[in-house]
Amino acid sequence: MKKYSIAIVDDHSLFAKSLISLVDSFDNYKVTFNASNGKNFIEELEKNALPDIVLMDINMPQMNGIETMEWLKENHPEQKVIALSMDDSEETIIKMLRLGAKGYLLKDIHPEIFQNALDDVIEKGFYYSDRITNKLLDTIDKKDNDPHEIKLKDREIEFLKLACTEMTYKEIAAEMFLSPKTIDGYRESLFDKLDVRSRIGLVLYGIKNKMIEM
Repeated sequence: MKKYSIAIVDDHSLFAKSLISLVDSFDNYKVTFNASNGKNFIEELEKNALPDIVLMDINMPQMNGIETMEWLKENHPEQKVIALSMDDSEETIIKMLRLGAKGYLLKDIHPEIFQNALDDVIEKGFYYSDRITNKLLDTIDKKDNDPHEIKLKDREIEFLKLACTEMTYKEIAAEMFLSPKTIDGYRESLFDKLDVRSRIGLVLYGIKNKMIEM
């Protein structure tokens, strides 16, 4: 059975050691190295081959997860990364997704779900739990899925692109010269059309259909 290589980037040594033990207990995964921050991770890459998956914490000293993702996007855009953090803020999740993270997990995740996430990233190229999105992601790996089947109006597309930024809904309303109530209407309409439940779902749709710059 093939062993897929895993790198862990986390500044909490106790958690990292526990995670190493958990990953190594899975039949087809093996931790090849761990790093305490992004800077240390880059140094380790000079001595090791790129791993199949990187498990990336967000809040770290010297070089945090977002800064490390920016470096990876520039230097190794093909690298698969799963964010593994206690930070569940919408802003942080959207930043990591826009930078190319293939999954976003909270550190209190059940081991079985964690293993499923690793499997999905290897087999499908992504993993996003129900907490992050919903059925939208289930169709990403279906080659017969036509993103153009959903018809969006010009103003809906404009709103969607702005929703994929860090602007608040109030700021989006001002940018589009519309009332906050009208913006709420656009949001709910897109939630219904795209079958998503959150702004993160809108971002994933934008990424999937190349409607936003990565």
